Amino acid sequence: MAPPPKQQTMKERILETADKLFYLQGIRAIGVDTIAAEIGISKRTLYNHFPSKDALIAAYLERRFVAQRPSDKPPAEQILATFDSLERRFAAKDFRGCPFVNAVAELGPTDRAVKKIAIAFKESRRIWFRERLTELGVANPDALATQLVLLVDGSIAQDLVRDDPAMARAAKEAAKVLLRNAGVDVGDDAKAAATRGRRASQ
Repeated sequence: MAPPPKQQTMKERILETADKLFYLQGIRAIGVDTIAAEIGISKRTLYNHFPSKDALIAAYLERRFVAQRPSDKPPAEQILATFDSLERRFAAKDFRGCPFVNAVAELGPTDRAVKKIAIAFKESRRIWFRERLTELGVANPDALATQLVLLVDGSIAQDLVRDDPAMARAAKEAAKVLLRNAGVDVGDDAKAAATRGRRASQ
């Protein structure tokens, strides 16, 4: 018999509620009064767990900071799967972009605590790409990793403006071009070569 689900602590409830409201409605738009009212607690109870709104914002971003881990799939496949994952996320009704970019845009670059967390998150994603590219033996993995994260962030921005998950597919095709130019077999190279061969013989 499975054990009963673990009951959330009050701190977890506050953070989960803040996460939902901050992400969907905006950090500036949501005050601690709104969060406390949503849970049905007093502001004093909230402040017992998070001494300030800034502390709650930092905890919200740290909660969103989930390290991307490598899998047992080939490195090129892992890289391209990133864009497949983005397309699925774009199609979700609750997608509101990157929470880290949103936080910096809302609070401004002078909020050093928020900017520090955002930079750390973005750099962790870039390093993940760089590690996969190093496994592939790419000549300049650092520069190519930067280009790939630009494709990720660009597709997110385009989806927010256009509300079109196909932006992730377009970014994936651009990523394939970058990988091919770096000498990486992206899986459909053999098919493309066969097509070119057929056209040449016609």
